Amino acid sequence: MAEALVIGAGPAGLMAAEELARAGHRVVIAEARPSPARKLLMAGKSGLNLSKLEPAEGFLSAYEEAAGWLSPMLAEFGPEAVMDWARGLGQEVFAGSTGRVFPVAMKASPLLRAWLARLAGLGVELRTRWRWSGFEGRAWVFETPGGRQVLRPDRVVLALGGASWARLGSDGAWAPWLAAQGVDIAPFQPANMGFQVAWSAHMRPHFGQPVKGVRMTAGGRESRGEVVLSDRGIEGGGIYALSRILRDGAELTLDLVPDRTEAEVAARLAGRPGDTVANRLRKGLKLPPVQLALLQEWGRPLPGDAGELARIVKGLRVPLGAPRPIDEAISVAGGIRRAAVTEGLELRALPGVFACGEMLDWEAPTGGYLLTACLATGRWAGRAAAA
Repeated sequence: MAEALVIGAGPAGLMAAEELARAGHRVVIAEARPSPARKLLMAGKSGLNLSKLEPAEGFLSAYEEAAGWLSPMLAEFGPEAVMDWARGLGQEVFAGSTGRVFPVAMKASPLLRAWLARLAGLGVELRTRWRWSGFEGRAWVFETPGGRQVLRPDRVVLALGGASWARLGSDGAWAPWLAAQGVDIAPFQPANMGFQVAWSAHMRPHFGQPVKGVRMTAGGRESRGEVVLSDRGIEGGGIYALSRILRDGAELTLDLVPDRTEAEVAARLAGRPGDTVANRLRKGLKLPPVQLALLQEWGRPLPGDAGELARIVKGLRVPLGAPRPIDEAISVAGGIRRAAVTEGLELRALPGVFACGEMLDWEAPTGGYLLTACLATGRWAGRAAAA
């Protein structure tokens, strides 16, 4: 019998397992997929953003209404602690100009290999292709390569992820099982996701191209990240930073020349007699083709008056459709509500069972906030379970 069982081998689960093992417990990790931390490895393909260095107040504000809930966990395991943890696994880190923290190797695989080796050295047993399939009374039932298995551990930490990227293991299948046990669960919603756009045919040559150097505004908030156009709509870091308020109905506008005032733009668009609007935009502002295409798509009919044209360039309204489906989202909102767990993240309806990571009802933008909170809540739940 496993004394301590962790279900899910993502960052939160691995962190919980390490805390349990260091406290002297025999730990088994049950992972449904053939290998651990698949979402972490996918995130690391474009550079593993571990955390973000910024003042504590600004860092916490990224979690909005969940900041108070997460603050003690992040105070004990925040950005500096994440950096020290990575160094302890032999992975040197650096902070970029925006404060985002990355391993020098950039990828997740070297860090994960070192972490798994350390866990093995602590006696942690990782069982892959062990898919939790619900309860049998108070026992935990798994479908495994060796057939159906039933475990009755002393304590359990759930780290099953949210409901996005099902092919990597986060499918939200756990929600109805826990709800049936009396756990209060908020409905899932996509977070850090793209939005559908009903493009006209002339935009097709621009699909796959990034839109850089623009400022996005929605609901009084701004973002200067990159966005990418696709046949499905618009996505990318700049949109993800605003996705929550866009999901809630805020209007999105683009400033295509954020480093120039409206008066400066109008002066540059005055042009010569006989110049077409397209020539004035191209010559006066030197806009790249993809931005010119967006003006033609969303600013039609483009006015000839320089002042009116400048207002459109500085505040191009984007007619967004619905958010992209939840399984395409980087993360989710919803999950186990704060009131359903104790201060130690123990499920009130299931004593001895703890939850962490994206299973909990919090959301945050990309940029290191997601991973830091997963690690911090995993550590917190693991320590509480060990105690």
